[in-house]
Amino acid sequence: MEKLDIYDEYMNKIGTESRQTVHERGLWHKTVHCWIYDEDGNVYFQIRADSGKLYTTASGHVLAAETVRDAFQREIYEEIGLNIDGADAIPLEIVFWRQDKPQKNWHDRAFAHVYKNKLPVGFSNFSFQESEVTGLVRINAKDCLDLLTDKKASVGATKITIDKTIDVNIAKNDFLVAPDETPIIKYGFVLQSIIQQNLLV
Repeated sequence: MEKLDIYDEYMNKIGTESRQTVHERGLWHKTVHCWIYDEDGNVYFQIRADSGKLYTTASGHVLAAETVRDAFQREIYEEIGLNIDGADAIPLEIVFWRQDKPQKNWHDRAFAHVYKNKLPVGFSNFSFQESEVTGLVRINAKDCLDLLTDKKASVGATKITIDKTIDVNIAKNDFLVAPDETPIIKYGFVLQSIIQQNLLV
């Protein structure tokens, strides 16, 4: 059974509970949102298996006794097959996330730790956790920001799946957001950070 450390609202650890109990009772816990970018200023979004929408490169719960950086390394490897050292990941922000689905008796209270890391030069041998991810979409971060701020109606991108790589066009409604979110609120800060990172290189 998957166990998660639980916290008070000030991020002080107060115990450990099963993942099921954490979500039934709406207990605060940690998650990690993992972002990969490359030297050409592209960002990698995963294609969610359940919705077909674009989301973080990888993400998931931070397990009991696991560090956020260890969780970053594990999630990136599990979901897209990239083995990198989580110690090199760059922290961006911590988002206090709340969402309830009373009809499913599911309540989320998460400290979402957002980290980014650069893709090793020349790496292309992705593999995907098929229950979670069907592939990746590689988009220029500046083009993506222009799309989410309505400067462009669509942008060209590259879709990477287990058996092929093809050119695609991406629109604003291709991104996964919660009912009370917008794509620019959810993804804008990460995109700006990646753009700035590449300007500094």
